[in-house]
Amino acid sequence: MTSVEFDPTVLAGALDNLRRAGFRPTVVPGDGRNGHRQGAPYDRIICTCTMRDIPSAWLEQCPDGRIVTPWGSSFFSGSFVTLEVRNGAARGAFSGYPAFMWDRTRRAGAGRVTDLYGGEKGKRSTTDIPPQHVIQDAPAFFTALSVGDAWYLWCADDSDEATLWFFSDDGASWATVEYTPDAATYEVEQYGPRALWDEVRGAFLRWHGLGQPERSRFGLSADRDGQRVWLDDPRNVVGRP
Repeated sequence: MTSVEFDPTVLAGALDNLRRAGFRPTVVPGDGRNGHRQGAPYDRIICTCTMRDIPSAWLEQCPDGRIVTPWGSSFFSGSFVTLEVRNGAARGAFSGYPAFMWDRTRRAGAGRVTDLYGGEKGKRSTTDIPPQHVIQDAPAFFTALSVGDAWYLWCADDSDEATLWFFSDDGASWATVEYTPDAATYEVEQYGPRALWDEVRGAFLRWHGLGQPERSRFGLSADRDGQRVWLDDPRNVVGRP
């Protein structure tokens, strides 16, 4: 058994806890994305931080085995992916609702509205899509395949009205959709080089056009050419996040 830890303080604490529990695994400092080539090949890789992609080093060091990791993007990170690896090519399904810290090299955007919004005025329009619909699990998972570098906040008040905020990871763009109960249309405002609501709306409509598939129908393939998300069949690729 081999464990790789980036943070020296966490590494020291883990070593102490493992020894007191009677375990003596190989514990090494380093970036887990690179694995630990000296101990390869492995028959299992279990990751305990959220990944945006499957590192090629894992496929090389676990060419025939299983990889389990939290997986996602800034928009939706609540999935495990369990991959069966054969000859360095992985394929598997999504499940669960993990809540792990991010891979430190590829963290998601985060913050408070007051830290990111400075009173700028954006381009206004309307939409007939209730904003809460686009952040349900299945459409949010699908949207994350193409809008992976943006995130959202649902801000409700005591009147049952709410504002759905979207922010790009770089903080340069934002969008809002104003929710009012029983409304037929909803006010939209978009600011910055990206029209974030338009991107989210486009992904939502594509998901709707595919028949509103649940997350359980999607799978992930990963190999030396990168990663691909597919619907029902590996040949039906719907995203390359």
